[in-house]
Amino acid sequence: MHLGLISLGANLSGYDLSGADLSGADLSGANLKGADLSSANLAYANLTNANLTGVRSGNIQGHPKHLPYGWKIIHGYLVGPKADLSGANLSGADLSGADLSVTYLYVADLSGADLSGADLSGADLTGADLTGADLTGANLTNANLKGC
Repeated sequence: MHLGLISLGANLSGYDLSGADLSGADLSGANLKGADLSSANLAYANLTNANLTGVRSGNIQGHPKHLPYGWKIIHGYLVGPKADLSGANLSGADLSGADLSVTYLYVADLSGADLSGADLSGADLTGADLTGADLTGANLTNANLKGC
């Protein structure tokens, strides 16, 4: 199903949009808080100023035209502050300087990842695999590192 005609500023909070074809959609200003965008096609989508707090993703198809400030697509995941990256496979990923503050990284695979200079303040890294990860200069203030 192609959802390219979603209205500007739409409230899609908590929606299951996994596998949705959002290519070319104008999602600027949309509320996607807690939405599941796993396997969604975001090619040329406009996500300027979208609320991606708690968004779940993985296997994202295509590259958006615009993402909110501080957000990137890395290894098929939407990566940014307050994202839900629980169980994400980000092994070997370049996350240097990334804003991962208050991000949920429960049991994420971050082995060999470059997290140098990343902001992980308040992040939940419970059970995350940090084997061989570069944490040089990373901000871990108030991060939960239980079971890492």
